[in-house]
Amino acid sequence: MSRATADAPAGSSGEAEGLAEPSPLKTGGMVAAKPPLSRREAGKAERRGRIIQAARDLIRETGNAGLSMRALASRAGVSLATPYNLFGSKRAIALAVLNDVREFQNRFAHAGSSEPLERLFAALDIAVGFYIEDPPFYRTLWAAVFDPSDDVRREIYNGKRDEFWQSLVAATAKAGVLAPNVDVELLFRALDRSFASVMLAWVVGELTSEQLAPTVRYSYALALKGAAAPGWRGRLDAKLLENQTLILAAARA
Repeated sequence: MSRATADAPAGSSGEAEGLAEPSPLKTGGMVAAKPPLSRREAGKAERRGRIIQAARDLIRETGNAGLSMRALASRAGVSLATPYNLFGSKRAIALAVLNDVREFQNRFAHAGSSEPLERLFAALDIAVGFYIEDPPFYRTLWAAVFDPSDDVRREIYNGKRDEFWQSLVAATAKAGVLAPNVDVELLFRALDRSFASVMLAWVVGELTSEQLAPTVRYSYALALKGAAAPGWRGRLDAKLLENQTLILAAARA
């Protein structure tokens, strides 16, 4: 449940289904201000917010990504029918809790560099940043990802999430970072599996939160160096050494 996809942050994905902010109305190139919410709509928005926060708190406290609607309603201070009335289903509540997507997009838009390789690493840092800001919540969600019987995996690992990350890898190929004979989709899958293996080590406690980001970057740099055109290997060597130093320092701390 990414507040990712996608990945959000479980590697974020773009817009979460049914939860994207409506585009502002544009008239003659001007952006029209949104009309203020009615009292009724404001009340609904406030109750939605309470339910989403209650869901996050319950996941964090119980270590269980499954949601009891009765416990959720009680925690949010609403009737049992209210979560269904406002969201329609438990799946929709899960998607709302997963909706880190808007904040991920905002951070990524302000990441700075337009160079494709740096944007790929910036996206990794942003995604991992969500996880280490709230480890109890995200460890629970990633534990659910590794449970094939849990619906959370299908919510985090979806087509939009894959499309976002694969587009970043494809942009590095277009920029000449990768050797011409490298298959972008296969490389994306290899990178994604390395990401998942690092997350599993974090979930089970083999990696600390301080080690998480540099370990992800190290894994990506190692795989990308093997796929890189000769002129880019020096850049990736530098990333390997930088993150190797950070990993070893965190292990000694």
